[in-house]
Amino acid sequence: MKTLKIFMPVMVALLSLGKVNAQKLKSFGSSIEKKIGFIKKKVPYTDVVSYLGHAAPNTEDEVKNGKKFYYIYVWVPAVAPELGLRMVSPANKPKVKNAIKGKTYDANAKGKDYFDTYITLERSDILTKDKVKDAANASWTVLARNDDSSEMPKQPSGRKYNSLLRYKSKVGNPTKALTRGLYRVGFTTYKKGEVKGTFLAQIGSPVKLPGVVMAKTVEELLAQMK
Repeated sequence: MKTLKIFMPVMVALLSLGKVNAQKLKSFGSSIEKKIGFIKKKVPYTDVVSYLGHAAPNTEDEVKNGKKFYYIYVWVPAVAPELGLRMVSPANKPKVKNAIKGKTYDANAKGKDYFDTYITLERSDILTKDKVKDAANASWTVLARNDDSSEMPKQPSGRKYNSLLRYKSKVGNPTKALTRGLYRVGFTTYKKGEVKGTFLAQIGSPVKLPGVVMAKTVEELLAQMK
């Protein structure tokens, strides 16, 4: 009986620690590395925009290859040498400054649901603000995708199923260059099924890009761009 009494508090403490660690994000490092003594460290992005959202079943934007995809639209106002994208779920009020919040985030911020994130960074053929309203007719190119990243914190399950990618602009290739224009973050789960839970999505750049905005819909994006 004494062993059981000791074991239970330890298990509770460990489970609680796992939930806390799932919310701790390190600084968002770029692909550029700097040597400090004998250690190489990634230089943090100088410009990071954060979005807190909640995904609910049967509210997906598209079903692609049997998977339910959700999108967050992003306006990038200038040419960028690199963009980084990462997503963590759950996101129970993580400590991030000036995060843009989706309409349903606050009502679900204390929820326990989360999902195995799978992300894509996509660029459209819309390059000017006046054309953003026509996003429904845009052509999209997937620049990069990621499922699991060892750099990201563990989920409450104890598995590293959160996502991170870095994409360098392909100079000279019009369809793969990081130009000014309309982008979107696509996200789903690795396995086919429902996407449910809170999340934090962040886009980072190694150079300042004043005017980057993120929104769940094109209409919300246009409102932020005014």
